[in-house]
Amino acid sequence: MTNRTGRHFLQIPGPTNTPLPILAAIAKPTIDHRGPEFAKLGLEVLTGIRTIFKTSGPVIIYPASGTGAWEAALVNTLSPGDRVLMFETGWFATLWNKMAKRLGIEAEFIKGDWRSGVNADAIEARLAEDKAHTIKAVAVVHNETSTGATSNIAAVRRAIDNAGHPALLLVDTISSLGSIDYRHEEWGVDVTVGGSQKGLMLPPGLSFNAISDKAVAAAKKAKLPRSFWDWEDMLAINEKGFFPYTPSTNLLQGLSVAIQMLHEEGLDNVFARHDRAAEATRRCVHHWGLEIQCQNPQEYSSSLTAVRLPEGYSADGLRAEILTRCNMSLGNGLGPLADRVFRIGHLGDFHDLMVTGVLSGVEMGLRVCGIPHQSGGVEVAMNYLSGNARATAQAAE
Repeated sequence: MTNRTGRHFLQIPGPTNTPLPILAAIAKPTIDHRGPEFAKLGLEVLTGIRTIFKTSGPVIIYPASGTGAWEAALVNTLSPGDRVLMFETGWFATLWNKMAKRLGIEAEFIKGDWRSGVNADAIEARLAEDKAHTIKAVAVVHNETSTGATSNIAAVRRAIDNAGHPALLLVDTISSLGSIDYRHEEWGVDVTVGGSQKGLMLPPGLSFNAISDKAVAAAKKAKLPRSFWDWEDMLAINEKGFFPYTPSTNLLQGLSVAIQMLHEEGLDNVFARHDRAAEATRRCVHHWGLEIQCQNPQEYSSSLTAVRLPEGYSADGLRAEILTRCNMSLGNGLGPLADRVFRIGHLGDFHDLMVTGVLSGVEMGLRVCGIPHQSGGVEVAMNYLSGNARATAQAAE
């Protein structure tokens, strides 16, 4: 049977489900990207997106995936042969490291275990050794999508300051922006990289660089080749609401609605909703007797949960069975975690019933595949959610 009945559950850690109001905005007729109507839209989203990053400074919007914004962060701030210090939290930190090397940057990678976040003490120690300040930037991932571990960015900032080091701080917040509290300005981040397809609830296609004054100053001296990604042309024309090349006009229409929806719910409420879903999921997984990939509870991600299967059992086989039976997509294991881990996304546009429905599908799959587990995990999740329900009356007012 090729036709799968019922609603498809897209429960990967991004792209996430796109709400109908955002889809409706994207589906509006394309407007003139050099006309006054677009100028109003441009100023609206360029100003509004700052509130999501929690910054008063500029946020540059690219018609690209998050990978493009990674590259923009590097080429605008660094020169050939510059040294950047990175930390191996998982697959996406590894890819960013590989990109830096391909661009001619000396990327120094502090080894990690793929089960925890950034070790700020290790960064401080390495920077303290760098008396000549050869390290020009520290680049880390806030929420490692491959492992479900969230790093303490404020601690990384303190590590740089404690070492008395002038390095820039670059942070990837692609899978945490709009779902986990993030504070670009308060945490002293110089470049924050974001993407549209996760907590912002949009399809893929927009990416972001939130930049500090220090980053702008560094860009004036940086020597890596750049044209499409160059901040200077962007900053100049963004002041009038326009872009130096044809932007993703319809996605920007959707972004305007996404920002509005996040503020209508209230960012604190958005983060609390994600926290609750994540905790319910983890309690369910623990009841099943399965292991969570992230080992430090203080670093558990509120965007996703990566679950390890016992030796000898296939995570990809489980995912395939769940897709066939339940029409539900789960995230696969990446790199060394391939076929060992499956990932449950709980970010973006969702509610309690969707969370329990996802967990029901996973428990059914575990049973069908004969994977050892203790049944009743969904009941544990329901008990937690029903005992910690948000008051909805105020939200409805």
